[in-house]
Amino acid sequence: MNTKIPAAPSIAPSMADRDGFIWYNGAMTKWRDANTHVLTHGLHYASVVFEGERAYNGKVFKLREHTQRLLDSAKMLRIPVVYNLDQLMAATNDVVKANKLPNCYLRPIVFRGPEVAGLLPSAAPGHVAIAAWEWPSYFDMATKMKGIRLQWAEWRRPAANTAPVHSKCAGVYMICTLAKMKAEEEGYNDAMFMDYRGLVAEATGANVFFKFNDGKVYTPTPDCFLNGITKNAVADIIRGMGVEVIERAIKPEDLKNATECFLTGTAAEVTPVKSVGEYQFAPGDFSQLVVKKFYEATGG
Repeated sequence: MNTKIPAAPSIAPSMADRDGFIWYNGAMTKWRDANTHVLTHGLHYASVVFEGERAYNGKVFKLREHTQRLLDSAKMLRIPVVYNLDQLMAATNDVVKANKLPNCYLRPIVFRGPEVAGLLPSAAPGHVAIAAWEWPSYFDMATKMKGIRLQWAEWRRPAANTAPVHSKCAGVYMICTLAKMKAEEEGYNDAMFMDYRGLVAEATGANVFFKFNDGKVYTPTPDCFLNGITKNAVADIIRGMGVEVIERAIKPEDLKNATECFLTGTAAEVTPVKSVGEYQFAPGDFSQLVVKKFYEATGG
């Protein structure tokens, strides 16, 4: 008896079916040919680290910092990388040029391949790829400038002794996917995480800033999540505006003292927020000025 097996569902257009080039293990490879095997260790055991980067007018924003973090993340997960910082930076710039995308999003990724099966990957080398594609800001400009709505995530950011929280590794992003899906299904734009202690942490893919009614700007201490590269760049911009920026523990109830709020990240860039759960904010002049100065700084 022949039983027809249904094909796997697909979403069009697939990211696998595009024109262009991906830098893959040292060579510029046609996009559709940049493939790996289904038994790749990273697919089964999350031995994957990655970066999110943006190019503005042909220049990758904070390229050195992002590339160094990629290497640091790989080291934390004990994934060997045969390319050094300068080689990976040059490869990233080559990807922008090869794809003729002066304004684009980039995804460098390091992962263990299919050379070894099973949990212990000691002999599996690190594979490296860098892709680039056109991807506008995570939130469209009209939505962004009105302010987005966040619900509280049902998941918590784990403690630093329970996961490699200071690496940009794929494993810690699973709860981000779940929180983002739930938020959009329930009519929100995103979700805000608390950490394992119940303190405000970050959104699903972005850090957060709050302008309090004392005129200062506060952001959660990144002791159990990524200390964002864009976050630090924006903090410098705000300090350049003559406003004090303070990293400290922030309780959810502290948000009643906040007048404005915005997210920062490579994908989100700078995105004003009008609500986090029960707390409401007014995306005002300050948030809009930070957005403006960020684009001036990046050339975006």
